Amino acid sequence: MSGITLRDSRAEDIPAIAAIYGHWVSTGLASFELSPPDVAEMAKRREAVLAAGFPYIVAEGEGGRVLGYAYASHWRTRPAYRFSCENSVYVHKDANRGGIGRALLEALIARCAAQGLRLMVAVIGDSANAPSIGLHKACGFTMVGTLPAVGWKFDRWVDSVLMTRQLGEGATTPPVG
Repeated sequence: MSGITLRDSRAEDIPAIAAIYGHWVSTGLASFELSPPDVAEMAKRREAVLAAGFPYIVAEGEGGRVLGYAYASHWRTRPAYRFSCENSVYVHKDANRGGIGRALLEALIARCAAQGLRLMVAVIGDSANAPSIGLHKACGFTMVGTLPAVGWKFDRWVDSVLMTRQLGEGATTPPVG
């Protein structure tokens, strides 16, 4: 993965982020959205993530090209869930299998743990999504369940796989804050 830099996302990254995500919305089952959001919507979503205090990072290649991105967000918004988060990782279709997803997810895990979060949840679209399930397993996530036929996309029922990873001290001690 030489020549790749991980950094905080910037507003000017949004067109590239929207293009990466748009591809996967249009062609895959990782996202249950049916139509790719436009750049304005993706900018609004990024701002909401940052306003909530979560990290939003990109993998930048040669020439400043955004090759992938990852962010954390609320797992659920009720107060008791405040020490848990959900992750999202997307890599440019031409940069898959190059270690970018793993680098992004590992950096995201480290940042969320440093913020005092205790559990990261992965909600993976499609139980046949072996690359994403494998990535999460490689980063210490364990399978906790499958929601069968929870979504309808591309004229078929699609499962969601739930995986979790403890952060920091996990559930061994009370949280701070």
